[in-house]
Amino acid sequence: MQGKILVIDAVSTNRIVLKVKLGAAFYEVLQAASIGDAAKVLASELPDLIISAVSLPDGTAADLCAALRTRPDTANIPVLAIGQATEAATRFATLAAGAFDVMDRPLDDLLLLGRVRGMIRSHNALEEWRMRDETPCPEGMAEPVADFAPPGRITLVGDDPTQLRGWAKNLTPHLRGKFALTLLKDAMANLHAGSPADVVVLSLPTAPKEAEVFLRLISTLRASAQTRQIGLLVIQQTPDPLWATQALDLGADDLMLGGFDAPELALRLRVLLRRKRQIERMHQSVRTGLRDAINDPLTGLYNRRYAMPHLENVVARAATTHRPYAAIIADMDHFKRINDLYGHAAGDAVLVEAARRLRGAVRSVDMVARLGGEEFLIVMPGTDLETAQSNARTLCKTIGDTPFAIPGVDRPVGITVSIGLALGGCSATASRAGPQHGRTETVQNLLCRADKALYAAKTKGRNRFDLSQPEKRPAA
Repeated sequence: MQGKILVIDAVSTNRIVLKVKLGAAFYEVLQAASIGDAAKVLASELPDLIISAVSLPDGTAADLCAALRTRPDTANIPVLAIGQATEAATRFATLAAGAFDVMDRPLDDLLLLGRVRGMIRSHNALEEWRMRDETPCPEGMAEPVADFAPPGRITLVGDDPTQLRGWAKNLTPHLRGKFALTLLKDAMANLHAGSPADVVVLSLPTAPKEAEVFLRLISTLRASAQTRQIGLLVIQQTPDPLWATQALDLGADDLMLGGFDAPELALRLRVLLRRKRQIERMHQSVRTGLRDAINDPLTGLYNRRYAMPHLENVVARAATTHRPYAAIIADMDHFKRINDLYGHAAGDAVLVEAARRLRGAVRSVDMVARLGGEEFLIVMPGTDLETAQSNARTLCKTIGDTPFAIPGVDRPVGITVSIGLALGGCSATASRAGPQHGRTETVQNLLCRADKALYAAKTKGRNRFDLSQPEKRPAA
């Protein structure tokens, strides 16, 4: 099934007709005769879309939208209202209450299914991001615009500059936005120049040849990484279900069949602007969540959760490429004394500065992670014995040669680090270390060797490194 749709209509014939049409398109159809009946259905099943009659026995489609918005689990379900010669005031009130669109009977089957596909596609895309973000972002025209939201960047595209100027002028009293006008021939260049628009409004020509060119613009914008998140709204001066359906299937977010109407267009643009901001917030939230999952919050270095799989990849790759690698465990010397003498805030400042120095002392390809406490892990792929030893000396000097400025302490404090170095893979100095002869060392064993080398460095006086090389496998 392509999705689940709840049809609400007091007239059973209307429900049956819609069920047949939608069922033939492989949608699962639920039915209700009133808002009350719909509430019972919604208590057990949540559809992807609701198609409701404008007038119902116990209210209106606008009342239904208001009721849906009171429940977190139904607040984001899109609503398509269907009426019979719906008056302009009723239509606007229904849209303002949160309905995505209002269509009048007799319904064009092609356009109806195009609308249904577009609404469910948009709903599912937002739900996927909400699941990742795990924060509710209710959608709907009734949601008030946040006072702090910046003016939307709206580009009007058409083939008549006089018409576009008139639209921008008439929209200004109804919508706070920055309007730009562009002709179709300049659209791609203008939309990719500078900051992209938040929403693009396309005035679809009536001539088939010109309309086809405009429709190609929709698919082109959706294919571009820079413009694929732009909201797209198409205005038809003369209703044409075929062109309208093609526009929706190519990626248009919304459609106005009855030509330009400033209040309604402003209403629809606010929805698209809110939707774009919601997606941007969810994108940022997911990016932040991913960053927090792999980074240490204090130092900004990678954490153990990231470091261990990374080290496993380095070890596995080395088994294939037969190139050596090094793993370093660095531990700050007498770090407890810093905390005891100057406080934990001072200790945190030392860790942050130590992380900065360690990261700056290695190559960009090397990974530096905080394992916990005052212990760090540095992974160096493609590193032979000589280079690894040189790097270990450099890291000791990077920490120990320059005292640390500690907040609240008059004089910089000298701090050192001890390092355990474990070389893995095939050593460049085979005479000293010997190749692994096909044997792949486990990460656990590698870290165990680095840890033993660290203990040896501490035992020998600190502020130094000690080395552990791969065990030489006896000849057969």
